[in-house]
Amino acid sequence: MAVDIITEQPEFRIRASRPVDVESITELVNLPGFRFGTLRMPYQTLEQTRKWMESPSVGGLQLVAELDGRIVGQAGLHRSTGRRSHAAGIGLGVHDDYCGKGIGSALVKELVDAADNWLDIRRLELVVFSDNAAAIAVYRKFGFEVEGTYRAHSFRDGRYVDSLAMARLRGL
Repeated sequence: MAVDIITEQPEFRIRASRPVDVESITELVNLPGFRFGTLRMPYQTLEQTRKWMESPSVGGLQLVAELDGRIVGQAGLHRSTGRRSHAAGIGLGVHDDYCGKGIGSALVKELVDAADNWLDIRRLELVVFSDNAAAIAVYRKFGFEVEGTYRAHSFRDGRYVDSLAMARLRGL
């Protein structure tokens, strides 16, 4: 029997995602603000979300932030393999109506804790749009540093935008 590890926060809790969360996560990732900070296309279907949830990376982690039974944040850690098994990529997003309430920080905190204390991951990496000051500030708070800029990295909202490569190294 699987056991959920639940972390209580002042008004929300962080827990592992479950198959029954597929509808709520689909609604979340289709919000305009959530999508604006990601590489997701508009109108992600329930089936696309289900396939993504059913194919987690080996040694990875999928979390949600829940407030009063409603999913208000989602985060994932995707471990690399082979000669990069010491590294993992992370990604996350917060519900448009709940930004600035500590949910993103709580999700990053849990991913960093799992990487450091349970998975022995030495390098956490991510890509963030260079105009996403709030996300960059959260990542810096947890020790992520900018390693470079991807110019014209993505097409978003009718124009090309830059992204930053950020990473957090531990014990190297």
